[in-house]
Amino acid sequence: QVQLVESGGGLVQAGGSLRLSCAASGRTFSTYAMGWFRQAPGKEREFVASISRSGGMTSYVDSVKGRFTISRHNALSTVYLQMNNLKPEDTAAYYCAAANQYYSGSNFHDYDYWGQGTQVTVSS
Repeated sequence: QVQLVESGGGLVQAGGSLRLSCAASGRTFSTYAMGWFRQAPGKEREFVASISRSGGMTSYVDSVKGRFTISRHNALSTVYLQMNNLKPEDTAAYYCAAANQYYSGSNFHDYDYWGQGTQVTVSS
C-alpha cells in the first residue's frame, strides 16, 4: 500500500511557474514508477508525464514538452513536476500516481495508487 499526497498547486498568471510535489508513504518508494496526470472540468483524465523507478527514463505528453520536467528524489520519497511557461490550457486538477513496475507510460490503468490531487489554475 502506498499513500500519495500532492502539494504545490495554486493560481498563477500565464507565463509563470509552479512546482508540484507528491510525497509518498508506505511501501518503498523506489520500487514504483511514478506519473502525473491532470483533469480539467468536463474532460477526461490526461497523462502529463512519467518517470521510471531510477529516474533514468521519462516521458511527456506533447503539449508540455519543453515546459514541464518530472523528477524524483527516492531518498525523500517524493516526485516533482516543475511547470514553466504555464498556459491557461494547463488549468486542471493534477494527480500523481504510482505503478508497481520499473516504468509506466500514459495508460492510467497501469497505475496502482493515486493521490487526491492539487488544483492548478492559470489566468490569462
